Amino acid sequence: MKIKILGSGSWGTALAYQLFKNGNEVGIWSIIPEQVEEFNKTGENKAFLPGVILPPQIKMSLSLDGIEDADWLIISVPSPAVREVAQKIKGKIRPDCVLVNTGKGFFPDNPPIRLSEVINAELPEHKLVVLSGPSHAEEVGRDLPTAVAVAGCDEATLRRGQDLFMNDNLRVYLNDDIIGVEVGAAVKNVIALGNGIARGLGMGDNTQAALLTRGLAEMTRLGVAMGAKPATFAGLTGIGDLVVTCGSMHSRNLRAGIAIGQGQPWPEVVKNMGMVVEGVYATHNAKALSSLYNVEMPITDQIFEVLTNNKPPREAMYSLMRRDKTSEGL
Repeated sequence: MKIKILGSGSWGTALAYQLFKNGNEVGIWSIIPEQVEEFNKTGENKAFLPGVILPPQIKMSLSLDGIEDADWLIISVPSPAVREVAQKIKGKIRPDCVLVNTGKGFFPDNPPIRLSEVINAELPEHKLVVLSGPSHAEEVGRDLPTAVAVAGCDEATLRRGQDLFMNDNLRVYLNDDIIGVEVGAAVKNVIALGNGIARGLGMGDNTQAALLTRGLAEMTRLGVAMGAKPATFAGLTGIGDLVVTCGSMHSRNLRAGIAIGQGQPWPEVVKNMGMVVEGVYATHNAKALSSLYNVEMPITDQIFEVLTNNKPPREAMYSLMRRDKTSEGL
């Protein structure tokens, strides 16, 4: 198969390696000239996936030339860039080319929408699947065993996607709940940001466990209101992705939250990260969706207050603790 990865971040790079290993012809598209030059000389994406050397057959390019021959296109860009990228490839790819979105966020429309909705609106004639789950690029690039899901509405296309990605180190499950998969992928970044803030404040394991489990409740409530299946949030793309993003220093959202909790202004934190912190975008979008669907999301609300209204993080934490008494039900 001929595959083009649209996006040269850590996840796109790690997937390029796995897809090449599976016997495919793989190329990566980037918009960063110095990255392209360095990668094609060394095989290393030093800015986003240092220490992982890709085979010389994988080339990175500033051009979309050859995209018309691709059997599969992997869209692996930050959530705000999804529409622009979809528009760039419109009319340039074969009708039978299958699209895979790997982004984890909502698109900042009015109101916010899921990323697959953006792609389907721009490229309605193409089959589309979503790849998601607990998958740090740093570990996938080092061949550490990882399990993810491909989600979509067409079973035959999902099975093709499963075959495309699956190997001894990357196990792929099928999931027909694309709404739940995408909501989980986006909202877990919000909760990971909040979990990092708690760590930065010096809170302990009890606090982090409370945020994770009540964050899962928020994620599930929003997803179900949007049409998802509750069971999805007990799987890889729900609690699985939430656990890995809240618990590992590989997570940009966690690291950014720690810095915010320690008192650094969030715009400065994001600038210093050098990579997109999806949790910042997702917080604003999840807040808007919670209002649209009339869903209670108190953790998201308090993170929004920290990011938008400069509420002190410690005050935000205790605003959660002082909420009216309630039951543990969703």
